[in-house]
Amino acid sequence: MLLESLKRLEATIEAETEALLANAEIDIESVNRAKSQSLLELTRLARGVRPEQIDAGTGIVLARLHDKLLRNQHAVAQHLRAVEEIGDTLAATLQAAESDGTYSARLGR
Repeated sequence: MLLESLKRLEATIEAETEALLANAEIDIESVNRAKSQSLLELTRLARGVRPEQIDAGTGIVLARLHDKLLRNQHAVAQHLRAVEEIGDTLAATLQAAESDGTYSARLGR
């Protein structure tokens, strides 16, 4: 059961990462819901599992999931930086459009 849950989370993370890297449309609400469900499920399942009970197959999936989470983190961070840049550009454009030039330096001819 733990292994199946890990694989579902892995598939969700991989799909989100691929969509982010491809700049494809993504249903953020759906992805976040799936990740939250997986986290809840894994939290419940992990309560009864001690580290020495994890078999080699599950350990491999955990390591692979770790790598995919790092890749996902990088992709999400790139998109957040892009959103910040767009926001900064829009704010500067709006500020410039609203300014009547009263307090700005005038260029001489």
